Amino acid sequence: MIEIGAQVDLSHPPERVWRALTDRELLGRWFAEAETVEGVPDRMLLRTADLPGFEANVEVEVTERQKPDLLVLACDEAGRLSELTCVVTATTQGCRLELREVTTRGGWSVEQQKPREQQLRQALTVRLPAILDWLAFQQVDLRRADGGMTAELPLIGVRGRAGRNPRRRRTLVAVVAGAVLVAGTAAWVTLPPNGEPAAAPAPTTTASPIVTAGGTTVAPTATPSARPSLTTASATTRPSRTPSAKPSRTPGSAVPPPPPPTPMVARYQTDSSRLFGYTGEIVVGNPGAAPVADWAVVITLAEGTTVDDVDGANWRQDGRSITFTGAALAAGGSQTISFDARDSRPKAREPESCTIGGQPCAGL
Repeated sequence: MIEIGAQVDLSHPPERVWRALTDRELLGRWFAEAETVEGVPDRMLLRTADLPGFEANVEVEVTERQKPDLLVLACDEAGRLSELTCVVTATTQGCRLELREVTTRGGWSVEQQKPREQQLRQALTVRLPAILDWLAFQQVDLRRADGGMTAELPLIGVRGRAGRNPRRRRTLVAVVAGAVLVAGTAAWVTLPPNGEPAAAPAPTTTASPIVTAGGTTVAPTATPSARPSLTTASATTRPSRTPSAKPSRTPGSAVPPPPPPTPMVARYQTDSSRLFGYTGEIVVGNPGAAPVADWAVVITLAEGTTVDDVDGANWRQDGRSITFTGAALAAGGSQTISFDARDSRPKAREPESCTIGGQPCAGL
């Protein structure tokens, strides 16, 4: 009998983790693509043939189910039989997921066991938390109030359609009111005090005098060259504020900003301990939809601890600070870093901190 296992502490409720374990589409996102077997509701085929540590696809069948705490699967990998037990335990921060696989017929070679266990650990500590975070976001109710906006509505387009006509009406009213005010001001300026008729300036153009009904002769009205109209001056010196000067905000013209990139994630664990030292392991993951070219993991060692053997990354040491860097990570990809630490004390001490992109690593 050969046994492999892994566990992870998650900041999600057991019900959400249970869904990620039993939903076929979600299972394909964090572990392996799954297909249902026709006529057998509790049986699926996992596409694991191309995963490290697996030689063929695995056919699984549920033998025990206690939602959301326990799930037991009978696994058949090209005649090699095993039993996979998934235990979900509620914690104050969320829950703990433990996976344990035991062979019941046949077994894995030494070359298979380590990459198989590593693949399982990476799926639990990197890809599963990312999928759970995404699932939690999908379940958030973003409604601000009854009858208010929701995340499904095109906010920019709605705002443009609802606010465009009132703003245009307000602009037109302001223009008309301004024109009336200017005209009234011009009339008030041209009137002399005490209601006396104003003396007409000398005409600059030929015009016939106007004779009123009482026989009084008055000069023709002053032309714009003698005294410009305030209305004309206002029109030439002040641009017209019409709706055409402001582009319409329609859903077609609004371009939403690009979503922020998904941050890299990492998880630390002490792989093995010994007298005056230990072996540490960091799994770096890219849960985003685009590759990441540059990443760095920084750990701070305990006083008196040194590192002298690193696998899976480039590294440099500055005092107690160790910086690991590596090649670009594809979308959904991961990279495992292992290092050998020597401690001046008989009892090994884990690193004091671990960060990636300024964010703390899980597991420490």
